Amino acid sequence: MKIAVCLKRVPDTTAKIAIAAGGAGIDEAGLKFVPNPYDEFALEEALKLKEAAGAGETVVYSLGGDAVQETLRTALAMGMDRAVHLQGTGSADPLEVARALAAELAGGGYDLILFGKLAVDDYNHAVGPMVAEILGLPCITAISALTIAGGTASAEREVEGGLEQVTCPLPAVLTCDKGLNSPRLPSLKGIMAAKKKPLDVKPAAVTAGRVSVVGLTLPPERKAGRIVGEGADAVPELVRLLRDEAKVL
Repeated sequence: MKIAVCLKRVPDTTAKIAIAAGGAGIDEAGLKFVPNPYDEFALEEALKLKEAAGAGETVVYSLGGDAVQETLRTALAMGMDRAVHLQGTGSADPLEVARALAAELAGGGYDLILFGKLAVDDYNHAVGPMVAEILGLPCITAISALTIAGGTASAEREVEGGLEQVTCPLPAVLTCDKGLNSPRLPSLKGIMAAKKKPLDVKPAAVTAGRVSVVGLTLPPERKAGRIVGEGADAVPELVRLLRDEAKVL
């Protein structure tokens, strides 16, 4: 089985974000970047499927500047066989990103192309399904369970009020959600081996597209809490405030 995983480099979710001068981007000075957490589910699933099959190849792709190579090395340390750095500037337009990825993935002979459900920096759910559409492949999004048998992918998705069972033939594009697996951590052996694994660099032409970031603003500061009293005597006042001020009752 030959599996591709598309990986994005994103700011650490625990980092404090500052807006850069001009207001249309974030200040990356001193900011730690990590593999997109949802993409880690895709990486783990690719590794598990190859291990279960006993053979095959796993390839990880990432689009961006030179800094994405560190992220790709993390994926190689987890166990991916090789990496491809699509060197170019990103775009706020998911269609342009999808076009660049699809151009590289087309003709690769992949049985599966895996994405994370979304990227935590922009909460964009679009790139995976767009790649599937461009390549003319079936797509199942936000999967939380997966079985591959007889050239068919059988997946489970969480929907409001229940679970949805979906099947499609291979090759296919799948986007991965929480609950699919527990991503492994790179071992010392894996980190050392990653230094010797192939990491190809290819130019990628990504146009600006029709979507742009006009501006970013931090959320407003939360109001300080209020203590209205103690014990049962405070309940009437608490109920009044919830009804009249917070308007949640």
